[in-house]
Amino acid sequence: MNIILFDPQEIRGNLLPFTYTRPVAKIRCGILNLDEKWERRFPNASISYLTQDYLSAKFKTSSSAWNILINGALLATDELASLVSGLQEGAAIKHQNKLLAAHVQENELAQFDERSWLEKAIETDIQNLQLIERPYDIFSKNGIAIEEDFQLITKNRTSLPIPEGNQVVCPERIFIEEGAKVNFSILNASSGPIYIGKNAEIMEGCKVRGPFALCEDGGLKMDAKIYGPTTVGPHCKVGGEVNNAVFFAYSNKGHDGFVGNAVIGEWVNMGADTNNSNLKNTYDEVKLWNYPRQRFEKTGLTFCGLMMADHAKCGINTMFNTGTVVGVGANIFGAGFPRNYVPDFSWGGAQGFETFILSKFYKTAEAMCKRRNIEFDDTDKAIYKSIFEETAQYRNWENNN
Repeated sequence: MNIILFDPQEIRGNLLPFTYTRPVAKIRCGILNLDEKWERRFPNASISYLTQDYLSAKFKTSSSAWNILINGALLATDELASLVSGLQEGAAIKHQNKLLAAHVQENELAQFDERSWLEKAIETDIQNLQLIERPYDIFSKNGIAIEEDFQLITKNRTSLPIPEGNQVVCPERIFIEEGAKVNFSILNASSGPIYIGKNAEIMEGCKVRGPFALCEDGGLKMDAKIYGPTTVGPHCKVGGEVNNAVFFAYSNKGHDGFVGNAVIGEWVNMGADTNNSNLKNTYDEVKLWNYPRQRFEKTGLTFCGLMMADHAKCGINTMFNTGTVVGVGANIFGAGFPRNYVPDFSWGGAQGFETFILSKFYKTAEAMCKRRNIEFDDTDKAIYKSIFEETAQYRNWENNN
């Protein structure tokens, strides 16, 4: 079986800035990325991506005579997997006017049109269908996703024993992978499972309430306080207080400070005592910046904190207002609250911004990646150059010069 995860265009736009740097299916929600949920269910299938042209050098499309295209925003389930695997050649399925999957011939891939396939797709009455359609869906649906992933990953497997010296509630809902360390901490899985990935570490004095996922090589610093549903992605280091947040990978919040109802991308670094508000003093509905519409839109949420895209950085004591969106490569510092939308490749803070020029951004990204023995290569540079050029329209100070 050849599976291609496609970017649904409207959803892709609404998920910016996170989808500037990745296909929709590379978003993390739960323990796994969206694509990894399909990989677990189809271990013998080839899985690739149909995404933006400038991303295709890194996230390639692999085709065969016939290909099953799956909406990259879907949270995979066993029921969905059964449905798409039985899809006949030339057929498609939809739900509430959203294309879920199509069985497409190779010569139709180059001109794949989501709308035309939607017109001939058969409506399905599948229950409990979940899609990631807005940035806040990532943390809002994280509890559902952790529960589903936990069952998928731990089925018919045995956890390492919980080390002595820890206090635990519902130990049967705690799973510890090989090489993980947990020392003198409190793990409460009564409200959701706790998953501790391979070679991850929970240092002394941490308090964790599930649902919670600490992915491979991730770490909680001493005395961290974690409220679920929270995911700390691979190679992330997190300390302080965190409530219902998702960290994608390779990001650092190593010190005290509060982050809640938040999504933090890859290669983000948050200075000591960084805090975000997740509730307005007036208890009003939170609005969030929407890229395609170039305006703030209602979320339907009372609690909504920080959306911080890949390679963004903030200095010590940074304060973020409720419902703040920080774009790709932004570098924030100084006193006061920056605006609720910080454009991509911004340099500055509450006192104003200038452009974080591309050569300096490259230097910073290369240095951070090198610390984790990963190369920020020419392919990465080309992707970020495309994003830099595309997002120039949002850096108003450039247009005024």
